[in-house]
Amino acid sequence: MGTHNHTHNFNQQFEFTGKAKTWSLIAIIIGVVAIAYGFLFDHSEHHAERTFANLLLMGYYFTCVCAAGAFFLALQFVAQAGWSAGLLRIPQAFARVLPIASVVLIVIIIAGLYSHNLYHHWNQEGIAQEGHPNYDYLIAQKASFLNAPFFIGRQIIFLGVYSIFALLLAKYSYNEDTVGGLSNYHKSFKISAIFLVIFGFTTPIWSFDTIMSLEAHWFSTMFGWYNFAAMWVSGLCAITLTVILLKKAGYLSWVNSNHLHDLGKFIFAFSIFWTYVWFAQFLLIWYANMPEETVYFYLRWEPEYKPWFWLNIIMNFLAPVLILMTRDSKRQMSVMTFVCIFLLCGHWLDYYMMVMPGTVESHRTFGITEIGIALGFAGLFTFLMLSKLAQKPLVAKNHPFLDESLHHHI
Repeated sequence: MGTHNHTHNFNQQFEFTGKAKTWSLIAIIIGVVAIAYGFLFDHSEHHAERTFANLLLMGYYFTCVCAAGAFFLALQFVAQAGWSAGLLRIPQAFARVLPIASVVLIVIIIAGLYSHNLYHHWNQEGIAQEGHPNYDYLIAQKASFLNAPFFIGRQIIFLGVYSIFALLLAKYSYNEDTVGGLSNYHKSFKISAIFLVIFGFTTPIWSFDTIMSLEAHWFSTMFGWYNFAAMWVSGLCAITLTVILLKKAGYLSWVNSNHLHDLGKFIFAFSIFWTYVWFAQFLLIWYANMPEETVYFYLRWEPEYKPWFWLNIIMNFLAPVLILMTRDSKRQMSVMTFVCIFLLCGHWLDYYMMVMPGTVESHRTFGITEIGIALGFAGLFTFLMLSKLAQKPLVAKNHPFLDESLHHHI
């Protein structure tokens, strides 16, 4: 640790004041107003269902971005990566918000499940009871898995486990600041290895439960990896955008264009991976032309949704690939800022196309509810994440690979 460049202030802490705090609070208020409008003043036939669907969309998106922060940390520790050591406090702040995001999502799911039947495709009285007017043979075959108590229990277990690991990774890093040595780093390595195995096996099930079961007659074995790709790209964009904005505010002097380049390569690569999974799922279903599978895309090819369907692939594949193709583009803060914001909006549209057509089948409008709730959750995430970030120094000063990060060059 003796070779650290002492021109950097490793005790620097972020001050969460001014415009960042004000705008995040304004966005939260806009979100609350939009939710109230959706439940009380939107007089469309399915207003409550539409509002719950938007809450689920953003609750899931919020949780995914926080979970991606924990995944980023674990990946860096297991890979023994040095380049990222100087910016780990940003994904750590994401990870520390994960327990709150998890509670929010679970509350939305339970409220939607019982007060307004968000998962009405499988959660109906008598749907698995032969002879009942609501009986559905296909759903009855899945009833041992798709039933409300087991469904909620899986949500609590999965998100609870993810949150525990996220908090442990942050705790060991902060302990390292005060204790020094390698003991906490070794703990982080072991915890990360265990977390990645659990996360890898359970995130597909979590996405099957939370999103795919909204249309319980349909299934895809690729859906879990499709959701993982969306989660990972969204998380990378949120991390990169936070790094850039902190740099512009005068923080993170030790982070340079080489670190930005690496983040840009991740975003570029996994945007292609997202497209690979998206296209593979779509092509196989289109080519096989089996009614039980094509029903999913049939809904999304109705006139009201078809433009969003194609815009999704343009925003999340063509744009990042064409813009981030060159080396220089990945090293420019202005370009990376645009791409990150664009992709965060693009993956909001991606989740919108996953949730809305099968949940609110008569929903054919886009307006205050969608925009307001999205802004509200963006403000909530920003407020919570920056509050956590402001509590500790911006660099893990005793990280064993910090020197490598300070001298990172590609």
